[in-house]
Amino acid sequence: MSEPRSEPLLQVNAVTKTFGGLHAVFQVSFHIAPGEIIGLIGPNGAGKTTLFNVISGFYAPSKGQIHFKGQDISGKPPYKLAVLGIGRTFQVVKPFAGLTVLENVIIASFAKHPKRRQAEQHAWRILETTGLADRANAQASSLTLAGRKRLEVSKALALEPTLLLLDEVVAGLNPTEADKTIELILSLRSQGITILIVEHIMRVIMNISDRVVVLNFGQKIAEGIPRDVAKDSGVIQAYLGEAPQ
Repeated sequence: MSEPRSEPLLQVNAVTKTFGGLHAVFQVSFHIAPGEIIGLIGPNGAGKTTLFNVISGFYAPSKGQIHFKGQDISGKPPYKLAVLGIGRTFQVVKPFAGLTVLENVIIASFAKHPKRRQAEQHAWRILETTGLADRANAQASSLTLAGRKRLEVSKALALEPTLLLLDEVVAGLNPTEADKTIELILSLRSQGITILIVEHIMRVIMNISDRVVVLNFGQKIAEGIPRDVAKDSGVIQAYLGEAPQ
């Protein structure tokens, strides 16, 4: 007998997002099972960030539904999704530059730990996890790009998410920094956090993803395990502009 399948943690059902009559995302469907790392890829302008913004509540879908833990969350604002267990990072990192690294994470921690002492203790635990504890009392503005990206992850983790949406947390890093970030992502999964990641660096996506969803011109053109997606003729054509010979 086969083992029973767990219910999806996130289900995206025929989601469309329209701006001024143009479809930025058109009838995209996929699911994420608990504990998975799903890579979301596609050429520039494919609709990845728009879909991310719809899932995380910054945009309401024009059509379609999104279910999280079996609940319809379509159009719910980000602060309500954070309470439910969805956290995200942003491609353009914007820490509170005038505050310390620790203070940045304390602010995010207040969402789940309203008392200052508890929020600070929680923030310290997060910084230990993300490797920023030794920079806790440094000004956020003094961090390198790699440090600011880790701080962005730290703030998202302070919300204690079940599902973490990572938006290009490796882009712009050198190979050593990238490898450390990959290690962090895999360690988060080992702690029970499910991850949806947008990234342009293919070696990252292909090495850490259980499955990959590919968008082009707002539509899903492929989905599957990394090695199969990498050989898909439609994916190759979308990236290279020509079909393989």
